[in-house]
Amino acid sequence: QVELAESGGGLVQPGGSLTLACSASVSISSLNSMGWYRQAPGKQRELVAHMSKDGSTTYGDSVKGRVTISRDSAENTVHLRMNSLKPEDTAVYFCNALSEIRGTAFQAYWGQGTQVTVSS
Repeated sequence: QVELAESGGGLVQPGGSLTLACSASVSISSLNSMGWYRQAPGKQRELVAHMSKDGSTTYGDSVKGRVTISRDSAENTVHLRMNSLKPEDTAVYFCNALSEIRGTAFQAYWGQGTQVTVSS
């Protein structure tokens, strides 16, 4: 079982920046991928950022150009740097990890989420 713990959420003014962290209970190098998703009230959960084991990244259209996902293998931690934040970025941000079981079968893990509120 993989345990994920998010931190770094809080209140930030529009145009500000914030960095979230996701700490994993296992070596992140053993995971197939890790990523960040968010869900705002009344909306579906959406992709924010994704990083594969080889370091390749994918970003959601709504945040592309304003966020950066990075990893610190020594600390088993993945970070999400967010810049130029907008009120519509307000949501609960969830850390996600995928572990390959066999062939194309994967097991997904989720953290509890951390609240990000963008408001003046």
